[in-house]
Amino acid sequence: MQPASAAVDRTPDLANSVLLTMRQLGVIALPRNYEIFYEALSGSNPELSLEIVSMSKRPTQDELDRIGRKYFAGNHASGIVEHARETLANELEEIASIIRNERSHVEKYGRMLDQTAEGLNGRLVSKNVLQKIVEVMSVATTSTIDHGKEVVNALSDKSNELESVKSKLEEYKRLANTDPLTQIWNRRAFDREIAGIYNSNRGVLFKALILADIDRFKAINDRFGHPVGDKILQSVADILRSSVRQDMFVARTGGEEFALIVEGASEDATFEIADRIRLLIEQTPFVNSQTGLHYGSVTVSMGICMASEAEGPEDLYSKGDRALYRSKVAGRNRVTRFSTLSERAGKSWMLYRKD
Repeated sequence: MQPASAAVDRTPDLANSVLLTMRQLGVIALPRNYEIFYEALSGSNPELSLEIVSMSKRPTQDELDRIGRKYFAGNHASGIVEHARETLANELEEIASIIRNERSHVEKYGRMLDQTAEGLNGRLVSKNVLQKIVEVMSVATTSTIDHGKEVVNALSDKSNELESVKSKLEEYKRLANTDPLTQIWNRRAFDREIAGIYNSNRGVLFKALILADIDRFKAINDRFGHPVGDKILQSVADILRSSVRQDMFVARTGGEEFALIVEGASEDATFEIADRIRLLIEQTPFVNSQTGLHYGSVTVSMGICMASEAEGPEDLYSKGDRALYRSKVAGRNRVTRFSTLSERAGKSWMLYRKD
């Protein structure tokens, strides 16, 4: 048997193998995907390892989620939501039971009052009897008040428990909509946000889309390695997030691609926002803080489109991407407005190379 330190020493190699394998297969860097490949490559689950080997060369997220539900059911979305549903159902039933019990207690107290009132109606009772009645009613009243306080405390506890469940669901929702590498919104959140633009006429009139793509990112990865590429992605995301208002939507939509949804700005103002970000990224030194190695200038190409120029979310994204494509073919490191394209009414266009 190997000493415990052997397992610790092996961890960095295993982690690197997980990252490399996921990149080679084009797997999205989601926490649930890391979990699958970590277990598969560690060899602790032979069946899982065999299933990973038998997958297609470019597995879809649906395939990976199916495997995740099979081997890690308790750690995946459906399991988390189902557990929360059961917890909520149980808590609500206990609350209903507390309220039913309290209603029964109050009803009994009410009947006692009614019966006492009927018994005293039109009758003369001695002072001694009246005193005993008052004592009994006093005890009953005190008991009812104390029981009411217990109910309040019990409901307060249940409220705290429900808040805990709500917090867990909110945390899961946040994780499900956050890009794990850059900690900004992910493609899932972006798709929901861009669709929401067209829920009202006001959204269409006062919103715009900015798409950004890091120039020659593949060359950066090939020259310096993926860990450096990841650091650059994180730095660009930080620049995007810190250079706009806190309420502005910023997302990583895939690979080296980012998107911003601007609200309450004209096309000229949107262009100024995009160009300011572009310049800021161009002027930011990307240097290894430990070795001092300079990774060279990092630039982005950008395209913008006003929501009013598109018929819906897919059309808006397509037109923003066409403007981005024009920035690429025109020399990169620039911002292009969709409104300036001569082929604005065109439908077919070539995809640019991600290099």
